[in-house]
Amino acid sequence: MEEAVGKIWHRLITRASGTNYPEAAVTLKEIERTAGVLFRALGGDGGLRLAAATSDTHGARRSLLARLAASGETIARARIDDTTLRLPPKLDIFPQRALNRDLYLWLAALAASFAVADDSGPADGTNPDSGPEAELRRNQSATLHVLHTWPGFSNRYQRLVAATLAARLDPSRLPPAEAERERALRRALEEPGSITHLPAVPHKAPPAMPIPLWLVPAPRDHAPESVRTHTEQAETTSTAEEKEKRAHRAERVEMPQQKHGLLLPFRAESLLSVAEFIKVDRSLDDEADPNAAAAAANLEHLSLTDSKDRVASKIRFDLDLPSAAEDDAVLGEGIPQPEWDYRKHLLRDDYVRVIEMIASAHDPRAAPTPLPNHLRRSARRLRQQFAALLPGRRWLKAQPDGSELDIDATVRAATDRACGLHPSEQLYLSLERRERDLACLALADLSLSTDAWVSDTARVIDVIRDALLLFGEALTTTGDRFALCGFSSIKRGNVRFHYFKHFNERFGDRVRGRVMAIRPGYYTRLGAAIRRATALLAKQTAARRILLILSDGKPNDLDLYDGRYGIEDTRMAVIEARRQGLVPFCVTIDREGASYLPHIFGPAGFAVIRKAEELPARLPLFYAQITR
Repeated sequence: MEEAVGKIWHRLITRASGTNYPEAAVTLKEIERTAGVLFRALGGDGGLRLAAATSDTHGARRSLLARLAASGETIARARIDDTTLRLPPKLDIFPQRALNRDLYLWLAALAASFAVADDSGPADGTNPDSGPEAELRRNQSATLHVLHTWPGFSNRYQRLVAATLAARLDPSRLPPAEAERERALRRALEEPGSITHLPAVPHKAPPAMPIPLWLVPAPRDHAPESVRTHTEQAETTSTAEEKEKRAHRAERVEMPQQKHGLLLPFRAESLLSVAEFIKVDRSLDDEADPNAAAAAANLEHLSLTDSKDRVASKIRFDLDLPSAAEDDAVLGEGIPQPEWDYRKHLLRDDYVRVIEMIASAHDPRAAPTPLPNHLRRSARRLRQQFAALLPGRRWLKAQPDGSELDIDATVRAATDRACGLHPSEQLYLSLERRERDLACLALADLSLSTDAWVSDTARVIDVIRDALLLFGEALTTTGDRFALCGFSSIKRGNVRFHYFKHFNERFGDRVRGRVMAIRPGYYTRLGAAIRRATALLAKQTAARRILLILSDGKPNDLDLYDGRYGIEDTRMAVIEARRQGLVPFCVTIDREGASYLPHIFGPAGFAVIRKAEELPARLPLFYAQITR
C-alpha cells in the first residue's frame, strides 16, 4: 500500500512541478538523421559526428515544487567541439511535442552558425573563450547569424523563446542582483545582441538557470573517443541500436596504490562507519557481475583508469600475435606515404611507412587449394549472372573493309552509279567484339576487430575470406583485370599491406590458398592503405579503375590515428584517389557506418550491409552495379 501511494504521489508532484513532460518527449534517436542533415546543409562541419550530451547538475535555483519532487536537478545541454556535436538524448522540457522537436532543429542550426559567430570579447583583456560572458556573447552572435541568414527560423525561434521564458523563474521572486541577471538573460533571448555582459551577483549566489536554446563550451575533462575499444565496436549487436542514446561524463584518474584494505582494530558497532569512511581497494579478480552494464548506465560520472589486474565484468580478448617465422614474407624495406593532419591543414610527407607482404610459399596454411565446397553453389550462380555482363558481338555495316559484303551498301552504290552520282566505297560488313576495359583493386580490412563472431559458425574474417573468393570467381568470368589485397597497422611505422593477387596473376588455386591463409591483424590505418592501393591501381591503363574497400569499422590506430583525425586522413586519401581518375567505393558491415562514411566517400560512395554473413554474396553484385 505504501509503495502504491508513493508512486501516485511521485507522479502528482512531478507533474505539478512542471519541469518535464514525458508525454511530449522527443528522443535524439528519432530526430538524429533530420538534425544531422540540417546541420550539414546549413554549413556545419561535415566531419563532426552527432552524439548524445551528458546530463550535468546545474546548481541553479528551482521552484518549491521542483525541490519537493527532486526534479530538474540535472540538464543535458547541447555542446560542440572539434570532433562532436552533442545534443540532449531526450527533450521533454516543453508541454508540446512539436516544441521539443523544434528545439532539436534549432540547436542543429545554431551549431552550424557557431563557427562563424562573432565574439569580440570584453574590453578588459580577459579570456574571451570561456565563462558565462563568452557563452552569452557567442550564443547571441550565432542566433543573429541564424535569423539573418535563414529568416524561416524566426517564427520557430519566437515560439521557443516564449515557451522558455514561461518555464523560468519570475525575476520578481528572486533576490535583486539575481533578478537583474535574469532580466538581462531574458532580454538576450528576446533581442539577441542587446546584452554584452551580465550584471554582477554576489560570489555565493547560485548560477543562473540554464538556457536550453543555447550551446555551452565542451568540458575539458571529457574522456577520449578511444575509451571504447575497437573490439567493443566490432561486438556491438543489433540490440544496441534499439537502446536509447546515452552519454557519461568521464575523466582519467590514477589507480589506487594499495592492493587490499587493511582491517584495523574496531568495535563491532562501528562497522558501518568504517565501511563508509575507509577507502578499500577491493580485489578485481572476482566473478562477473551480470548487472555491470545496468549499473554503469545509472551513473552520471565515470572514472577511467589503466590497471594491470584482471577485471571479470568487461570484454576481454587475447592479442595472439604471430611469430616472425609464421608471419607473411616482407617485400622490401617499406614505402613512405604522406598523411593528412586536419588540425594543421598539412600533408605530412613520408610520415607513414607501408610494409608490403605476401604469404610465404613455405607456409602450409597458404598452400594451393580449390574453392571450398560451401561456396561452390554460390560461385556457380555468380558466374551465370556475370556471364550476362559480357559484351556480345555485333555486325558493323558500311565499313571500308570487312569479312563479308554489305548487300544494302552495294545496292545503294550501284544505284548512285546509275544515277551519275559518286558511289560509296564502304561496302563491307565487319564483325566487332567489344571488351570490358575495367580494372579493380579489392582492399580488405584485416584489423583485430575482424576476429569477432557474427554467427555461431563464422567470424568477420571468415566472411571477408569468402567474399574475396567469390569476388575472384565472378571477375574471372568477365575477364576484368583485378587485384586482391588486405591491410592492418601498428602505428604509423608499420602499415602491413598484404598481396593476395596481383593484376598480372591468374586467379587459381595458388591465389585461393593465400586468401584462405588470411587472419586478423592489428589496427585500421585506412588512409595509408588507400594511398598505396591508389598508386597500384593508377598504373593500370584501363578506361575505368575501381577501388573497392571492405571495412568493418572506423579508421583507428594506437597513436593519434583515432576519431576525427583518422576520418579526415581517410577522406583526403579518397579525394586524392578521385583526382587520379579512380572510383573509390566502400562496402562496410559497420552498423554505424552511415554516421561517418558520407563525409569520407560521399552519399553515393558507400554501402552498409547490416547482416555481415550476406557480404560474400552481395559484394560481387555491388561491383556489377558500379560497372554497369
